[in-house]
Amino acid sequence: MMFVLNGLLIVGILIAIGVLLYLRMSRRLPEQPEMPIYTLEAMTAFVKETLHEMTSSSLIDYGLSEEEYRRRKNKRAELKKALRGCTSGDLRDKAYVKQVITDLLEQRYNLDDGNLNRLLPFDDPQMLTPQDQFDILLYLYKKQHRLRALDKLIQTYEMDRPKRSMEDEEIESYRITADEIRDIFKLEVRKLSAEDKTQIVVQRIYQQYKGFSVIDEIRDMKIDGVSGGVSGIPPSMWEGEWSVEEEAQLREVPRSHDSVWLFYKGKSIHLSFLSFGSEQELRRVCQNVYKYNFPGQLSEANGFKVNEMADGSRVVVLRPRFSESWAFFVRKFDVQNATLEQLIQDDNAELPLGLIRYLVLGERITAITGAQGSGKTTLLMAMVRYIPAILPIRVQEMNFELQLRKIYRDRNILSLRETETISGQDGLDIQKKTDGSVNILGEVATDPVAAWMVQMAQVASLFTLFTHHAKTFRDLVYSLRNSLLKTRVFTNEKVAEQQVVNVINFDIHLRRDADGHRYIERITECVPVEQGTTYPDSFRHKTTAEEKMTAFLETMLEYFRRTTDRPLYVAQNVIEYRDGRYVAVHPLSERSRKEIAACLAGPDQAVFEAFLAVQWGDDDET
Repeated sequence: MMFVLNGLLIVGILIAIGVLLYLRMSRRLPEQPEMPIYTLEAMTAFVKETLHEMTSSSLIDYGLSEEEYRRRKNKRAELKKALRGCTSGDLRDKAYVKQVITDLLEQRYNLDDGNLNRLLPFDDPQMLTPQDQFDILLYLYKKQHRLRALDKLIQTYEMDRPKRSMEDEEIESYRITADEIRDIFKLEVRKLSAEDKTQIVVQRIYQQYKGFSVIDEIRDMKIDGVSGGVSGIPPSMWEGEWSVEEEAQLREVPRSHDSVWLFYKGKSIHLSFLSFGSEQELRRVCQNVYKYNFPGQLSEANGFKVNEMADGSRVVVLRPRFSESWAFFVRKFDVQNATLEQLIQDDNAELPLGLIRYLVLGERITAITGAQGSGKTTLLMAMVRYIPAILPIRVQEMNFELQLRKIYRDRNILSLRETETISGQDGLDIQKKTDGSVNILGEVATDPVAAWMVQMAQVASLFTLFTHHAKTFRDLVYSLRNSLLKTRVFTNEKVAEQQVVNVINFDIHLRRDADGHRYIERITECVPVEQGTTYPDSFRHKTTAEEKMTAFLETMLEYFRRTTDRPLYVAQNVIEYRDGRYVAVHPLSERSRKEIAACLAGPDQAVFEAFLAVQWGDDDET
């Protein structure tokens, strides 16, 4: 009897298993829906998985009609394009991807106040981190001020003032601390709506998935730039074996991934309350931020990349072993405000404004010099406005920074840049065959480009504008002279220097103070010294041998003086910046006045002469 019961039990179990397998195989068994998990990590994973499914699954398997298939195919192509473009600084693609994420979350999750407060403690401000508070502040300001939100926030609370260092009271630096953010948050933030909370959560998910982590919204703002990985202890110093006491001390010290710096109105400001959280996250940002237009792979063999982003920003990325830690620099250029009137605003600004205008109209070969961040590129953008519209412009850059066709849409402008296979020298060489009248060099940074610039300025164009990092006019001449010698265009120092002196007409030198104030420190004219004077030959007319020898020695002395320390040029500052005001110093040379006037129409010549008379009086320099 027991044997029969066991047999029946086994048969029943086998039948049940068979039925379950049948139902499963025929998809008749209802699957229990998975309960959503309300954490940022789980929601980010859901968004990643869903977007991957939307962009990679086969549409054929859905059995769609032809019209529906075409519609979904186009929508998928649009989504793929936006997912690629949003990592390159394209704000439209970013907005599209964020909207898709919002729709996915609203379909999957119940985004009411209670669940949103589980994601971020909006209902308990004490539990919000400084990053949370900053994100909320920036979101609220962005609703009203759009891309000037961060600028408005900093100006409202004067966060760009220097502060005493906590370690050394004698040291001042620019930084924004967590305490400042908490104090501002208490003053600014009131109750948030569910829509506000949803958008803040969506931004947090986006920046961890496709964005640039904690700098994602900062990078979009109207600022000078943002960088990361440039302070704190690099990995090579904190990785490895340490004692228990040393490890405890290292935990309190900022590391390279705790480094976020803002470049704002000429000031480098440390956002000490922000952190990428881990070296892996900093590395992810570095590996994504430079990818616009596929510039090549960043590797140990090629430890840096220089590129631009979709909005014209310049990005430089470095990695170990070339640099001690992963680091990036995003430099932005305010194209909309690239006018001389916006850039030059100190007392008596009409003096440099007028002269720069006439230097361009007068086809003067002009160098724009200054340190990094002093505003050379922006000033060069503004000067192009005064180039006559009938003249074709050709631009050579390391990367497309000037964005001249974005500002001057109806002008004949073509920009070239260096690539891995095309050097700057090749780019400058091909410009001769493109019908250009004015040549602009974004930066004279290498010896071949400097040498070619000197030659091009002599024969290949009406005039040239270029930027350089020289500190003084003498340094500029020496640097260009040395480039001619290094590239073996000339072998004699004097001859090479004379070529440079005869090419460069003016130097506009920019300066940035410690407080971020930018101004033109000086405008210098290069006045070549006449070299055609004949040598003294009075010895020919002497009668005695002693008199002839004495006179001949004077001739020899003059020869050696001219070939050794005789100056080839005089550098005259025509305008200087003194005590917050631009002042006229030396008047223009007669040669420059005549050559500028020759490039102007009749009425403009009279206006030019009147401008000189008002600013420099009636003094003429011959």
